[in-house]
Amino acid sequence: MCLGKKANKNMLSVQAGEVLVTCADVGDLMRDIGFKPATPIEEGLRRFVECYREFYHT
Repeated sequence: MCLGKKANKNMLSVQAGEVLVTCADVGDLMRDIGFKPATPIEEGLRRFVECYREFYHT
């Protein structure tokens, strides 16, 4: 609800080139430079929307 309205979803079948499985792993970053993600998805989306609106003056 970061935009103040519900998303309209249009679910399609799998598209050509779509990635079906990912194996995201930040283990190397954690080990090598001490990076540890700590931002919940809700907070990250809120921040993104704020940044986008500020940049595009919407």
